Amino acid sequence: MGKDLSKLISNWENTDYKKTIEKNPERQKEFTTVSFTPIDPLYGPSSSEEDNYESKIGFPGKYPFTRGIQPTMYRGKLWTMRQYAGFGTAKESNERYRYLLNQGQMGLSVAFDLPTQIGYDSDDPIAFGEVGKVGVAIDTLADMEILFNKIPLDKVSTSMTINAPASVLLALYIAVAEKQNIPKEKLSGTIQNDILKEYIARGTYIYPPKPSMRLINNIFSYCAKEVPKWNTISISGYHIREAGSTAAQEVGFTLANGIAYVEAALKSGLDLDDFSKRISFFFNAHNDLFEEVAKFRAARRLWAKIMKERFEAKDPRSMMLRFHSQTAGSTLTAQQIDNNIVRVTIQALAAVLGGTQSLHTNSRDEALSLPTEESVRIALRTQQIIGYESGVTNTIDPLAGSYFIEALTDQIEKEAEEYIKKIDEIGGMVSAIEAGYVQTEIQNAAYKFEKELEARNKIVVGVNKFQIKEEDQKELLKINRNVQEEQIKFLKKVKAERNNAEVKSKLKELEKAANGTDNLMPYILSAVKSYASVGEICNTMRRVFGEYKEHLVI
Repeated sequence: MGKDLSKLISNWENTDYKKTIEKNPERQKEFTTVSFTPIDPLYGPSSSEEDNYESKIGFPGKYPFTRGIQPTMYRGKLWTMRQYAGFGTAKESNERYRYLLNQGQMGLSVAFDLPTQIGYDSDDPIAFGEVGKVGVAIDTLADMEILFNKIPLDKVSTSMTINAPASVLLALYIAVAEKQNIPKEKLSGTIQNDILKEYIARGTYIYPPKPSMRLINNIFSYCAKEVPKWNTISISGYHIREAGSTAAQEVGFTLANGIAYVEAALKSGLDLDDFSKRISFFFNAHNDLFEEVAKFRAARRLWAKIMKERFEAKDPRSMMLRFHSQTAGSTLTAQQIDNNIVRVTIQALAAVLGGTQSLHTNSRDEALSLPTEESVRIALRTQQIIGYESGVTNTIDPLAGSYFIEALTDQIEKEAEEYIKKIDEIGGMVSAIEAGYVQTEIQNAAYKFEKELEARNKIVVGVNKFQIKEEDQKELLKINRNVQEEQIKFLKKVKAERNNAEVKSKLKELEKAANGTDNLMPYILSAVKSYASVGEICNTMRRVFGEYKEHLVI
C-alpha cells in the first residue's frame, strides 16, 4: 500500500504538478519552515506508519507521549493561563498580579529585575539604573511579603523565572508561605533553575558550572522531601530559540541540558524516579504554526525515549515531558504593534495544538516597553478565546495523522537526536558549552535568518515589507524614575530594624556549609528568615564558589 501510494504521489508530482508550475511558476523558488527545513509540495502517509503507530504516535497519556501526557488533555482541564509580570516595586507588581487573577489568570509568573537575577541588592553600585526595570526588585523577605500580599499561596501556583539565585528566591517563597501559615507540602509552582542555558544564551549566571550544579541538586533533593508538589527545574529552550536557534536546535540543546541535569543528580546519589517526576520544560512558541506543533510533539517523544532507554526510568511519570510555553518575544515588532496581536494568537494556537501544560502570551507593546494593563488583558483574552471559543480543545492532539505534521515531527526528532549525539561525542553539555559548540551553532542559525530577512526571502510584515509611516506610541508603561531611590530606602529600613547579629551568624553558617558538602537549602532558608538580603546571601556564596567568566565565541 505504502509503496503504491508513493508511486502515485511521484506520478502526480511529475505530471499534473510539474505541468502546472511550468505554466504558472510558484510564488517563490523554495518553501521552507522558519528553521529552513524544506517543505515538499505534498505529503502522504509513510509506508511504515501503520506498523509503527503505537511506538511512534500512540495514545495520549501513554508512552511515548507524542499525543500528550494526559489521557484527556484539555477535555479534562485547560492549560494553566499565566502572564509573566513584574516591574518596579513589590507593591506595584502585587497590584498587577491581583488584577490579572481577577481577569481570570490561573497562575502567577514572576519576572525579576536584572539585579535580583544576578544576585545583587538594589543598593549595589552594579545595580544602578536597572532596579525594577525589566522585573520586580526583590532584596529581602520584606519585599517578598509585599509581593504576595493577599494572594493565597496554597491556592495559586507560581512560576518564578530565576536561575543563578533560584535557591534563594525559592527559600523566600517558602518563608512567605510559612508567614501565611501554609505548610511547604501544599506549595505548587516552578522555579526555572536552569543554569546551563544561561551560559549558552541568556547570561544571568553567577557561579561556575560545578557549584551551580551543586545548588540545583540541593534543590532537587530538598524539594523531593520537603516541597513535593514543586517543579524543581524548568529546562528552558525558550531563550535558546530567542537567541536565534532553529526548532530542532531548541529541542536538541534543551534535552541535552536535561540529560546533563539528570546525570549530575544521579552522580550525587539521588534516585531517578524521586526527582525526575518534578522536572519540567519551557519552550518557545514561534511563528511557524505547523513546525511548532511538530516540535512539541517531537520533544515529548524524544524525552520519553531518553528517560526510558538511556536512564532506564521505571515510573511512566519520569518519562513525561511537561512544559510551559511562551510566545516568541523575538518576533514582536516595534513597527505596527497591533500586528503583534495576530502573531501572538498564531503562536498561542501552536502551543495549544502542541499540548502545552501552561502558557504565557506576550503583549502587543513589549517590543517597546513592559506591557500596559490593556495590552496584558488582550494577551490573556487571546488564551481564553482559544480555550473557550475556538473548538480546538474539544479533541486531543487534533493535528495528529496529518501527513505533514507527522513528517515534520519525525524530521525534528531526527535532527535533535543528531545534536544530542554530537554533544555526547564532545563529552556532554558542559564540555560542549566550554568548547563553544552550542553557541556557534545558534549564532550560525541566527545569522542565516538575518541574511534571509535582509534579502527579503523571509518577510516580517511591517519591517521589511508593508511598512507605513507611524507616529510615536504614547500609551506605554513608564517605570517610576524614583523606583531605585524608594527601593534603597526600604532596604535600609529593613536592615536597620532586623537583628543584624542573627543575620551575621546565619551568613557565617551558610559560608561554612558552602565550604563543605551539606545541602545548602536549609542554610539559605534560615538566612532569608533572618531578613538577610539576596545580595548578602549570593555574595557569601560568591566568596566560596567564585564567579563564572564567559568563554567568548567568535
